[in-house]
Amino acid sequence: MKLVKIPYTELNSRQKENFNFQKVSAVLADYGFVTFRLSDDWQGADFIALHISGDVLRVQLKSRLTFSQKYSGKNLHVAFAAGETWYLYPHDELLAKVLGCTSIGTTRSWLDHGLYSFPVLSKELTNVLDDYRITGDTKPLPE
Repeated sequence: MKLVKIPYTELNSRQKENFNFQKVSAVLADYGFVTFRLSDDWQGADFIALHISGDVLRVQLKSRLTFSQKYSGKNLHVAFAAGETWYLYPHDELLAKVLGCTSIGTTRSWLDHGLYSFPVLSKELTNVLDDYRITGDTKPLPE
């Protein structure tokens, strides 16, 4: 059988989510994690990442940098890719930083819907995200 790569853009939304889960799972394996996909959003998580040390992360998988008030206070991490670079961040920790350096807290999206996402990362956001990058020039995984 000859394997042929499928263009990501040709996948439907569910296929893209499955694809992204597999990709981030491979990256997390480099850090000693095994991942378990959940059949529904359990306490806000799409999957569980279990570290060889026994530490457990509940992770929400997103297609881009996203914050939601419904994730606050739930000890959730969020994983997303920007191009070939994967990020994993503690939602509440990064939200506090981003609220301090952007105006998202005053937007209609945040005020009316409690949700904000960034379709494109600015240089400033890329710098803020640097500590949460888990591919490329990798740094230790944030605890």
